[in-house]
Amino acid sequence: MVRKAVQQFQIRSVVGTEQQAQDTLKAIKDAGYDGIELCGFLVRPLPKAAIEMAKASSIELESSAELDWKTLIKQSGLEVVGLHEDLDMILMLTASIVADAKAYGTDTIIVTGMRSFDFSDKQAVIDLAERLNQAGRMLEKEGLRLLYHNHNCELRKVDAEKTAFQLLIEQTDPNYVNFEFDSYWPTEAGYDALALMNSLGSRMKLYHINDRGFRVNGPSASIIESGSMELGYGNMNLEALVTTAKSYGVQAVILESHTNWVDDSPIQSLQLSAKFMYEHIK
Repeated sequence: MVRKAVQQFQIRSVVGTEQQAQDTLKAIKDAGYDGIELCGFLVRPLPKAAIEMAKASSIELESSAELDWKTLIKQSGLEVVGLHEDLDMILMLTASIVADAKAYGTDTIIVTGMRSFDFSDKQAVIDLAERLNQAGRMLEKEGLRLLYHNHNCELRKVDAEKTAFQLLIEQTDPNYVNFEFDSYWPTEAGYDALALMNSLGSRMKLYHINDRGFRVNGPSASIIESGSMELGYGNMNLEALVTTAKSYGVQAVILESHTNWVDDSPIQSLQLSAKFMYEHIK
């Protein structure tokens, strides 16, 4: 069975207190999802050095990190399908991250992408691949696996023929590094998300899903800006993407709508998306 999950980042604005978090997790479960994907910086009070590193990278630290997420998740009945972490944190705080993953009952750590990184620099991307290989080897020794989550920055060209994403696929060792594919960002960048998914094949272990379209009522200008949408309410060929992901044995499909939620509510948004998830992901 392919698990249906929600990324914690989507609900970050509605988990400020323990009661809010309990209600939000219940809403996810009641909507038919069976899993959640957590972000390390949203569930763990960080040491001072990590806080300074986050600030330097313009990463906002949320108050929900002070909550007892291990108890909240256990009470919710949701399964943790993975834990998003920063690559530097994985390499610096390996033992702590491994302990957290095991406490949450997940064997999957996902690198959430790179901030302030030049994906047009070929040697820098090759070096990044080796750092990913190093982190993957460290986690493999602890019984965990490492995945890399793409956005659109990896689709910058490192030369006339190749994107940074293609180079990362080539330079990472599938024994230690695989992928959580996000189809929204390649679509946003004008790439064929289905072709990129096929290029990953069975190295795609998890799939991040979102739709892209317009939330406009009534007349509009001749050009309007598109954004994140509930599943089935946008213009992406999600049915083909889901079918392909399942054909490669993807283990979970994770909803992450970034913003632009219906009625500005991440909960209503995930509830609307649940219909598509229920119909197409079994």
